[in-house]
Amino acid sequence: MTRPKQQPAALTIAGSDSGGGAGVPADLKTFAALGVHGTGAITCLTAQNPRRVLAFQAARPEIVRQQIEAVFEEFQPRAVKTGMLFSAEIIRVAAGFFRNGKRAPLIVDPVGVATSGARLLKPSAVKILKDQLLPCAALVTPNLDEVELLLGWRADTEEKMRRAAREFHERWGCAALIKGGHLPRVKTAPDIFYDGRTELLLTAPFARGLSTHGTGCTYSAAITGFLALDYDLPHAVQQAKEYITQAIHQSRAVGRHTVLNHFWRK
Repeated sequence: MTRPKQQPAALTIAGSDSGGGAGVPADLKTFAALGVHGTGAITCLTAQNPRRVLAFQAARPEIVRQQIEAVFEEFQPRAVKTGMLFSAEIIRVAAGFFRNGKRAPLIVDPVGVATSGARLLKPSAVKILKDQLLPCAALVTPNLDEVELLLGWRADTEEKMRRAAREFHERWGCAALIKGGHLPRVKTAPDIFYDGRTELLLTAPFARGLSTHGTGCTYSAAITGFLALDYDLPHAVQQAKEYITQAIHQSRAVGRHTVLNHFWRK
């Protein structure tokens, strides 16, 4: 019998989404689409659909830590991402794990508010996210609202997005991908990447009339997946931009909603 082909693993530390469009379900679909074995540590159970978050319940910090440890014990993920972390206690658990010893590159998607407007990060957790988790990150992927939450000012132009990317790098030593999908009065969706050496402007045409629920999760998961496949960070970001653009433009209809097509490459 021939030995099975080796497949890299990636880990998502995030909340669930009962509608399947965001959080851990979206991340695992993205990993699978890229040929990466997906593993997960669930931080919150959520009752949600593309239109709204009805309720959520945070996991105990100890079980979050144990999920992460169980995955690393046997799979040794090549890249890791975080999504909805919700509380200071859960953030401390994740940061504590990644501060100790050499770990896989960490992508921090600083999920603060759901597309529907529900707050997914406690106000008391923001300082802990900045002080303890961002210094562990290889890349942070904020949208414009999350830039304002973390930096205290609004990046409402492309030039301000460039400034924000540099400020993230200067303050926390990580690369930054500033997502401009909500930038006003523009015809394309620009993103700015900066890692201290390389700056990239990544653009894609707006997809009018399609749901964007789960795009942030899927984008950061795609970056994580490409890193697990040994792409360098700038190349992983470029490939992920193409992946999420096609996932949006090739969306599928499910019930009354459009959903991302994670498997458009198949």
